[in-house]
Amino acid sequence: MIEVERLTKHYGSFVALDDVTFSVPKGEILAFLGPNGAGKSTTMKILTGYISPNAGRATIGGLDVVEHSVQIRHRIGYLPETTPLYYDMQVDEFLRFVARLRGLSRAERGGRLGWVAEICHLEGFWKKPIGVLSRGQKQRVGFAQAILHDPDVLILDEPTAGLDPNQILDVRGLIRQFAESKTIILSTHILQEVEALCDHVIVIHEGRIVADDRRDALSGLHGGLEQAFHALTQGGT
Repeated sequence: MIEVERLTKHYGSFVALDDVTFSVPKGEILAFLGPNGAGKSTTMKILTGYISPNAGRATIGGLDVVEHSVQIRHRIGYLPETTPLYYDMQVDEFLRFVARLRGLSRAERGGRLGWVAEICHLEGFWKKPIGVLSRGQKQRVGFAQAILHDPDVLILDEPTAGLDPNQILDVRGLIRQFAESKTIILSTHILQEVEALCDHVIVIHEGRIVADDRRDALSGLHGGLEQAFHALTQGGT
């Protein structure tokens, strides 16, 4: 479903991504794991068409993310680390606005809005201004805008950052639900997230992929996921 070949991105002399290659088959939850500043968000932004690489290419469903950026955006749902919300709008108003931006017809909107309200548990604050919601409630609205058009692929950048333990459990539950029908890339630096949700792990460090394996295999090789992450991001092997 997702193919990334030798992606490189630099800003002046700073190399954010250096020859990154990986693939994600349909129906998999991939953990894109790395410390802050490793290149996770840069990769997500390239896949979503927000920025372009300096070299290499990426495809989603066989479509190049640069050459076919409009078509790609119909096929993906994106939740960036900073949730894209308009705080002065009510939840229902915001999601109706997103539905129109996504090109959903008037006939489609009612069903899709009802579906995301139910699956993301928005009914209790459907008519509230987004600005008064808790961090966890805002994150649920962010998920709703990402899945409103029923995309094939979900790209989630640090989806539980800043949430309390109960909110984290809620978000993980949503991700598990989505995984039944979608391909998911989950960018994170939280090891518990990977252990709870993901089977396949890519570890990125200083813009380069240092590991690409099944979670169990990676853990077994290093005596645990925490030990593996430490070794791979501290220059060890």
